Amino acid sequence: MKRRQFLGRLLSGATLIGSAPVWLPAPAWPQRATDPSSHADALPLTISTRVIEVKGKAANVFGLVQPNGRHGLTLDANGQFDVALGNEGGEPTLMHWHGLTPPWELDGVPDNPAALLTPGETRRYTFPAGQGGTHWMHAHTLQEQNLLAAPLIIRTAEELKRDEQEVVILLHDFSFTPAEELLANLKGAAAKGGMPIDHGSMMQGMADGMHAGHMSGAAMSGMAAMDLNDIEYDAYLANDRTLDDPEVVAVESGGRVRLRIINGATATAFTIDTGPIVGQLIAVDGQAIQPIAGNRFPISMGQRLDIRLQLPKTAEAHPVLALREGSNERTGVILAPPGATVSRLASQGEGAGPVVGLELERSLTAVATLPRRPADQRFALTLTGDMAGYDWQIGGDALSAKQGDRIEVVMQNMSMMAHPMHLHGHHFQVIGIDGLPLRGGAVRDTVVVPPMTSVAIAFDANNPGRWPLHCHHLYHMASGMMSFVSYRN
Repeated sequence: MKRRQFLGRLLSGATLIGSAPVWLPAPAWPQRATDPSSHADALPLTISTRVIEVKGKAANVFGLVQPNGRHGLTLDANGQFDVALGNEGGEPTLMHWHGLTPPWELDGVPDNPAALLTPGETRRYTFPAGQGGTHWMHAHTLQEQNLLAAPLIIRTAEELKRDEQEVVILLHDFSFTPAEELLANLKGAAAKGGMPIDHGSMMQGMADGMHAGHMSGAAMSGMAAMDLNDIEYDAYLANDRTLDDPEVVAVESGGRVRLRIINGATATAFTIDTGPIVGQLIAVDGQAIQPIAGNRFPISMGQRLDIRLQLPKTAEAHPVLALREGSNERTGVILAPPGATVSRLASQGEGAGPVVGLELERSLTAVATLPRRPADQRFALTLTGDMAGYDWQIGGDALSAKQGDRIEVVMQNMSMMAHPMHLHGHHFQVIGIDGLPLRGGAVRDTVVVPPMTSVAIAFDANNPGRWPLHCHHLYHMASGMMSFVSYRN
């Protein structure tokens, strides 16, 4: 297959994957379930379209629903993830199971290696669900911007026995402008006048820049100001709703609540604000940590937070807010015990949301750390780019792994924007920040690397494949900020 044909095939679903050092052959396993009986006993999940209201206007978005209308999935830990994914959304697409560690062929990055799921097609996914945690699923395409995402919660038997109410919050940034036009505007293309976007050039530029390693002048000088937000969205959503009409969750006065918060935004970091209630942060990215008390917790794109709240025995409503980084916009939900008066909250707060950094990360301690052992391989990556050319890259070593290796990767950010870096197919431990080692750092799948900062991670190569390591800012990834961990053999 010629390179241009390959990229064109990817673009049939607005796919966002870059080039790789080695082109792999087409998979030998079946990609299409033509016989409905072949997945009759699996849990049905349907990619659909729906209409929601955003600031008084109708918005056509995607959905991921079960037959009972429930959005997303909730499964039992240590069982099987056995899902029949049907595409009724009208466009080719594919789902990535963010936070789970499926076999590589089931990961959900189009043509890496699985084909796009065509309209009307159903495909079965079967693999171990894992040990539990707050995860999510989303398209690895520009369709993610149009809410093609949903919670994916894996509950342990212990969690099911606890006397606490679970509240899942999926955050998103929303625009009435199509994602392709948002990207074109960022890259300086003339999309406002209706000029067609050259998708081939977009993907070609992304592919050619992979592993280029060039550095922007602004980053080299160190004189430019940090860039926080490159898109001004029309709204910021919590479970599909703004604070103009927030979700009001009925809770027990004096009860205990476990918040499972997912930042599904494509280009926005938040700080979770629990107000006067001091919460206990008990897990990040679905992995348990030693509890940390507080009422403000940062969350970058792709990350998750589990926060336990002990509610007071009052009839007061309790907002749980997500404050947009560097701006006064906010979203959230309202926890309301019986008899509570729910007052209207403005979508703009009095001050700007905090800048998301690594202060909390330095204090996190995993409950289950990686076994102590020396690294078999060490790699160094450099994250580069700037707003002027909107060209974001990962330079440095080619990431090559052998089954059983302990891998260490240092990511140095030489740009003036933070990058939430996500590794597919594995969980890693954060082992160092700016060259200083951490004792028992958090186990994650997504870690933010702020400007002019380095973060070191370690993981065990226990899941063969060719796994993306990329920035979870959708438009940075689309512009080139993706690499791969490729297993030998």
